[in-house]
Amino acid sequence: MEPQARKIAIVTGAGTGIGRAAARALLRDGWSVALAGRREPVLRQVADEAGVPDRVLAVPADVCQPASVQALFDAVVARWGRVDLLFNNAGVNAPGVPLEDLEVAQWRSVVDTNLTGMFICIQQAFRAMKQQQPRGGRIINNGSISAHAPRPNSIAYTATKHGVMGLTKAASLDGRKYDIAVGQIDIGNAATDMAQRMARGVMQANGEIAAEPLLDVEIVGRSVAYMAGLPLEANVLFHTVMATKMPFVGRG
Repeated sequence: MEPQARKIAIVTGAGTGIGRAAARALLRDGWSVALAGRREPVLRQVADEAGVPDRVLAVPADVCQPASVQALFDAVVARWGRVDLLFNNAGVNAPGVPLEDLEVAQWRSVVDTNLTGMFICIQQAFRAMKQQQPRGGRIINNGSISAHAPRPNSIAYTATKHGVMGLTKAASLDGRKYDIAVGQIDIGNAATDMAQRMARGVMQANGEIAAEPLLDVEIVGRSVAYMAGLPLEANVLFHTVMATKMPFVGRG
């Protein structure tokens, strides 16, 4: 990290789970962090817990709405003068039903947030990072293990996370000329409220129900902070962090 030059971060989906853990890790590393999400009370709670009011900003935002995302970036630039990091983390899932029973509205909701919302945030980050001085910054997209392998009855989530991989590669290429480094973190079974069902037992590829191990979400936060802390001449294009014994590598 260049001394004091690149320390302003935006974290979407920052109120809970992986976003909260990443925001906490960045704050511990000395970053100023804008907490973005749709639920202002939980953002305020994370901000209050941080205990560093001069380095934290809670900004309600909906990543599906371009005007809301622009207002988010405008608020951060108005407060701190620049944006050095976007952790593009906001995401949703659909009910775990057979694909033929998934409602089109449910499909569109996942695509709107996980893919279109991520694109809107990348677009706004590019606009800010290419104009600021010193130029450039870093974007870290939350891809998920589902960017590589599906779970049963997860077509909307899996399709969008495969799409995120394309966003990451394309943005990484397009960002070179602006000194914007773009990478992706693929997380497997982080211990968040959303993932607690894994410990109780979830369907495997062979149709059996089995419990799966979970990874401390604070480790995920540290992984994001590690990627964020690299100098811009270095980039982690894809970083996988997962519970060691989760059933990802193998057959069945």
